[in-house]
Amino acid sequence: MNIYVSNLGYSFRDEDLMKIFGEYGNVSSAKVITDKFTNRSKGFAFVEMTDKQCAETAIRELDGKMIEGRPLKVSEARPREENKSRSNNGYAKRW
Repeated sequence: MNIYVSNLGYSFRDEDLMKIFGEYGNVSSAKVITDKFTNRSKGFAFVEMTDKQCAETAIRELDGKMIEGRPLKVSEARPREENKSRSNNGYAKRW
């Protein structure tokens, strides 16, 4: 199951997420999204857990938990939507 995590501190790294979510089950991947210029966390991440039941427990127990002075926001990740402004080779349609 793919999990969306937000409200992370700027110092958060992939390893931090692996440790936190690893307490609930097997984590197949954890990726903090970073700014390509500063390499700092953008404040959100994606965690992939192999067992759905473990993932649901992690979501339930970690959502709202204070980590580094911030309440985590944890939910099941939604499928990525196509960016409509880029669906026309990067140009917005003009009617």
